[in-house]
Amino acid sequence: MPESHRRKKSAYTPPPESTTRKSDDKKPPVKIGNSRWLAPVMVAMFVIGLAWIVVWYVSPDNPLMVDLAGWNVAVGFVFIGIGFFLSTKWE
Repeated sequence: MPESHRRKKSAYTPPPESTTRKSDDKKPPVKIGNSRWLAPVMVAMFVIGLAWIVVWYVSPDNPLMVDLAGWNVAVGFVFIGIGFFLSTKWE
């Protein structure tokens, strides 16, 4: 039975030097991460929302909150929702 011919693999040759970046073409590094204000604002939104709801339940006849009546819970949850939205941007 005849033997099949083996394929010879060509030797690996690296790409030419012209495709690599020269050392004098360096760009400044890109800043990766969060802004410094994100975490404090996120926590502040959570605290403000919780405080708004707690203050309305503790003293519903507060002059600033009496006009909103039941909408005070919605206002508190809006602040909490903003906090959750900001938490999705935090790394």
